[in-house]
Amino acid sequence: IKFKPGFNKDHPKVAAWKAMLDELPPKVSGVVRWECGWNFSNRPVAYDFGLNSGFATREDLEAYGPHPAHQEVVAALREIADWVICDYELGEWVSD
Repeated sequence: IKFKPGFNKDHPKVAAWKAMLDELPPKVSGVVRWECGWNFSNRPVAYDFGLNSGFATREDLEAYGPHPAHQEVVAALREIADWVICDYELGEWVSD
């Protein structure tokens, strides 16, 4: 999530959006992981905020998109930021 000019994490609209986001997971079914946080680096390509969520099934993810509670958060975000999305399936974890 990259905030539009004039918006930062201290802006009241951003704070209101973040509060809505924090309340979202229990409102939708199938959420099994919810991680988010503010960027702390100064790299010029860095975005301002990241969210990584996990769903029990692909169907749960597909139901999340149009869910009214999610759409309310999206509407608030649309006013203050732009973002990119990548949906992917987790494979088996491989470690050395």
